[in-house]
Amino acid sequence: MNSGGEDILDAVLPILKLLCIAGMGFILSHPKIDMVPKSTYKILSGLVFVLFLPCLIFIYLAQSICLENFVLWWFIPVNVVVSTAIGCILGLLVALICRPPPQFFRFTIIMTAFGNTGYIPLAVVSSFCRNTDNPFGTDCSANGVAYVSFSQWVSVVLAYTLVYHMMEPPLEYYEIGEEEEGVVEEINEIVQEEHVDNCQSTPLLVEAEWPGLEDKETEHCKTPFIARLFNSISLTNIPDDLDSIVEENKPNGSKSIKCLAEPKMVKKMRIVAVNTPLRHILQPPVFASVLAILVGIIPRLKSIVFSSDSPLEVLTDSLDIISEATVPSIMLVIGGMLLEGPNESKLGTRTTVGIIIARLLVLPLIGIGVLYLADKWHFLIQDDQLYRFVLFLQYTTPSAILLAAIASLRGYAVGEASAILFWQHVFAMFSLALYLFIYIKLSFVYS
Repeated sequence: MNSGGEDILDAVLPILKLLCIAGMGFILSHPKIDMVPKSTYKILSGLVFVLFLPCLIFIYLAQSICLENFVLWWFIPVNVVVSTAIGCILGLLVALICRPPPQFFRFTIIMTAFGNTGYIPLAVVSSFCRNTDNPFGTDCSANGVAYVSFSQWVSVVLAYTLVYHMMEPPLEYYEIGEEEEGVVEEINEIVQEEHVDNCQSTPLLVEAEWPGLEDKETEHCKTPFIARLFNSISLTNIPDDLDSIVEENKPNGSKSIKCLAEPKMVKKMRIVAVNTPLRHILQPPVFASVLAILVGIIPRLKSIVFSSDSPLEVLTDSLDIISEATVPSIMLVIGGMLLEGPNESKLGTRTTVGIIIARLLVLPLIGIGVLYLADKWHFLIQDDQLYRFVLFLQYTTPSAILLAAIASLRGYAVGEASAILFWQHVFAMFSLALYLFIYIKLSFVYS
């Protein structure tokens, strides 16, 4: 075990390396220097999303996973759900204690609950494992990236189901009534103006996790669809535009059977399912994760793809080379994103501070307790400190950047999401170093 000073360096140096890269992105895009325009970062973030990150996930996850590991790693996706559930409880407490404006009650819960389980953990693990004398051994990088990648699919599923509907515009602040359509139109005009004003200040924030967001907008994505649906007293009160959605999504030539009475709740749940953007779940990183798992758990297929004399060796080596650009590109984009600064927020200082404290300081402490209990109950892989380290990272990261993209898609709390993410990433520089030191110290003292 290292001395106290060496443990501090082990925790701080990886964060400092990442800060240096982010600092370069910050400086290069600064208006006084303007060597790299924001449009370049937008292209770079798209490359990370569709090429660099999928290559990284496929190469490392496919080589590390097998059928036995697929079973042993079961707690990684479960831990994402557990950390999100605990975050929801903390977010509820923050909302009750700090009393944000009523329209931001659900927003406060989501911003506390849903953490970054992709970019930040990948960057931290890669930075940690770069040193040959890292505390996790020679296979640190390969196994660490594989552990992080294994949780990608569950995070995306949660984002496009729970988070998507929780970020729905509040009904009481959206739908005023038919007699006040002029007011509604005025509100929509204000939203449009705010979107135009923010398009110059938030493109990187949105593009970093969801390139081409504008193409994903649907008729109901910016409306309180679920609230309107479940506030209807009877089936006859379901608005025509909601009722017609089911008909539009049926196969050609099929007609509803009116003679069979469908329970109200069943019909409403069916309409919700139709309007949940499940088709967006299979994004390039998730597709890479699924493909890597399939290749990894089938030994014959794995040997064909990754053996030294494989005909696909040129392709896999090329993907490996491309994957090395992932972490630097991520940090450069984050540096450019931080330069944009926080947008104007109506959330309030007290609630903003409450979310930051709950997400970055309280949740990691609870995470240590959860992992301690999971270890005692033999849920974790024995004598694998890197496995525990990656699980702990899921409790320590700031809120997911994807939340800003979903806020933009739903037209709800766009400026507030930008402000929260900015301040969380600023303070995460210090909280991550603090908790990494604490966790490394505890893990190797009690191992």
